[in-house]
Amino acid sequence: MTIRRLSEKAEEYLRRLCLDHPHRRVGSRGNRAATDFFARVVASFGFETECPEFDCIDWAQDGALLTIEGEPFEVLVSPYSLGGQERAPLVVVSTMEELEAVETSKKILLMRGDLAREQLMPKNFPFYNPDRHQSIIHLLEEKRPRAIVAATSRNPELAGGVYPFPLIEDGDFDIPSVYMTEEEGHRLAEHAGEEVSLVIKAERSPAQGNNVLARKGAAAGPRVVLCAHIDSKEDTPGAVDNAAGVVVLLLLAELLVDYWGDLGVEIVAFNGEDYYSAPGQVLYLRENADKLSEVVLAINIDVAGYYEGNTAYSLYDCPEEIAASIRKIFSALEDSVEGEQWYQSDHSIFIQHGVPALAITSDRFTELSTYVTHTPQDSPDIVDCTRLARMGLALRELVLDLNRH
Repeated sequence: MTIRRLSEKAEEYLRRLCLDHPHRRVGSRGNRAATDFFARVVASFGFETECPEFDCIDWAQDGALLTIEGEPFEVLVSPYSLGGQERAPLVVVSTMEELEAVETSKKILLMRGDLAREQLMPKNFPFYNPDRHQSIIHLLEEKRPRAIVAATSRNPELAGGVYPFPLIEDGDFDIPSVYMTEEEGHRLAEHAGEEVSLVIKAERSPAQGNNVLARKGAAAGPRVVLCAHIDSKEDTPGAVDNAAGVVVLLLLAELLVDYWGDLGVEIVAFNGEDYYSAPGQVLYLRENADKLSEVVLAINIDVAGYYEGNTAYSLYDCPEEIAASIRKIFSALEDSVEGEQWYQSDHSIFIQHGVPALAITSDRFTELSTYVTHTPQDSPDIVDCTRLARMGLALRELVLDLNRH
């Protein structure tokens, strides 16, 4: 298939994922439509496909209103927050020491400064959960404020490009919460001790989601896993994060339509990388607990295809022969460079279990994470579909090379 035709297909797939199935948050209608679409397409190319399900929650909100004696303050509802209506005095904290010392049980708590400098990892997130974050969550649950208001700035490493970012994004955390800019937090802090009225219009509901697993080649024994997460944050088209990665998998599936090698090929659309408890990743690890040693290489695509800069690939504990094959193929790929290692995506779950890995992204990853991902700016027009086509062809070559060895 020509580059031009692959690029046209990439553009079509990207449009389907970002425009026809927007709001691909786990548990949503758009998410289910996207996984159904992915499953249908890969099955059409002869892959044996299954869609293991998991329980999750869907969530809807209609804003929040915070006032003091009728004066409004601009707030946003924390993702997955419970709804409710509270009226209580305001107490302000900026450090762990202040939080430990303050009485909050019948108060509305404003968190700012050092205490709100980075997004708190969800209490049950299984792969990365710093002690400091756990301590803050434990204190909040112990002290039980009536509600939490967080004044935050930027935290691209954990929250992407949104400003302000939600300090709390956790469906397992049951204290209602909202967030605001640092500037608005400074204005609100001047009213410490005064009575605050806070109304949050939000609701959780039970839902289901699923991964999509597609397999070809040998049914047992060594296999290569190629993956990308199909979910996105709310209120973003999620083009580079991560419809583009999913598109590469769809192109690759067609390029492997005639593949019947001895090496098993497993294409996985993970569902949950941008969700507070990573349910799809947890489910995959549970179902493959005794099979990960069979994976000769895990390949993850995330935040790739940006129209500026280069495609960046990075290797993790790859055997010498596999590393040589990767470098041979990707050094010949147009606009491709070997980049620095990074761990904020699904290749980490394989690395943590001793599986060699290859990650494919953009060399503008830091810039994109700071200003674009998780925002409305992450739209299809920033994706170079010809680059996605080249990635698909390079990955096909790599799969065939691994099969020969």
